[in-house]
This record gives sequence, structure tokens and C-alpha cells, in this order.
Amino acid sequence: MTRAAYAEAFPAVTGRPLIKLPQMAGRSESEIFFDALALNAADVSAGGEAERLLEPFGAELAAALAARRDDLVRDGHLLPGAAEAVATVARLDGVVQTVLTGSSRPNAVLKLRAFGLDGLLDFEIGGYGSEAYPKGTLIRVARERASDKHGVPFGEEATVYVADSPRDVDAARIGGARSLAVASGRASAAKLRDAGADAVLPDLTDAAGLTALIACLTESRAW
Repeated sequence: MTRAAYAEAFPAVTGRPLIKLPQMAGRSESEIFFDALALNAADVSAGGEAERLLEPFGAELAAALAARRDDLVRDGHLLPGAAEAVATVARLDGVVQTVLTGSSRPNAVLKLRAFGLDGLLDFEIGGYGSEAYPKGTLIRVARERASDKHGVPFGEEATVYVADSPRDVDAARIGGARSLAVASGRASAAKLRDAGADAVLPDLTDAAGLTALIACLTESRAW
């Protein structure tokens, strides 16, 4: 579904067909788009035209994905325990929960809404793949947005990034957050520990264990 949406959106803004799609896993929409320009010989590098095309590409991609919402609901699925984990964390006192994602904000909302999770997250303060920042910087941006919106400081010691790849562990370190890695993706628990994760869970099925780790990490103790 996502590949079909990219294939529809890309020629709409570049005038060239999408013959080759770059590696997508763990990457932001902006990274994928810029690489796709190079792979498909779309010569738009002069005068910063590539950057100017990023916003209209994001709009076209959001429209293409929205048109495929039924496919997302039919073919997609939540990881075991994900809904309960998000709901449990949302109930914690003093916790603000958002997303840091390679998707744009409209696409992140679309995907989470399809599975009933959108009401549990504050999308206004999130970090998104349509922004031309690396994930480590996006963590700092999201923390500043949270502080501005809620009028209280969100320090590094109070920020936990829950993710599933060594790249995300690196981003947490760069962004000044504690990393709670979940071995539900391509990386094993051992690889996540080797990457330096502050804590590792095998999956999201133990919501109580997840919240206990979040409390532990924000008290600056690693497990």
C-alpha cells in the first residue's frame, strides 16, 4: 500500500515515474523522497528545487495514503500489546505521550486513527519525517514543543524514547533521551543492548512492565 502511494505521489510532483524506490525501513519521508529523486534521475537539484518539492510531495503522498485507508485497515495490524501499552502510558500522571516517526504528521495520524490510537497521543508536539531534521534533533524539537505547549520544562532526564532499532537508540542518545528498545522489529534484543539501549523489552505485551521501566528510566536508573 505504501509503495503504491509513493508511486502515485512521486510523478505528480516530479513529472517522472517512480521506477526505483529506495530502502524505506526506519527512514523518514524526506530521506526517502530525496533518495528517490537521485535513483530515478529526477534532475531537480539546482537552486534548491528538491527542497521546494518536499512539501507538495508530502501533500500528494498524504492524499494517496488517505485514499487507501480501507487497505490499511484490512492489511495492517497492531503489534501484540501495542494498544494496551499506549493506553496504559497515557494514564500515567504527569506523562505527555507523542510520536517521533518517519511519517509526516497527516500520515502518522491516518495510520494511528485507523487502529483507534489517535486519541491517546499529542500530535501537536511530535516529530515527523516531513521535517528536514535527523531523528536525534527531532527529539529535542519535540521536547521544546512540549515545554512551550504545557508551560513546564521537559528535561532530558524526563524523556523516554520507545523504539525498535539501533538507529533509534542512537537518536535517543543524540537527542538527550533515555532509550527503551522493544525487540519487535528487525533488531534482536541482543543487538539493541549492544547498541546501548538503556532498557530492552522483548515485546509490548507487558504493559505494567513497560510503565515500570519508564518510571525507572526517568529516575535515571538503567535496567
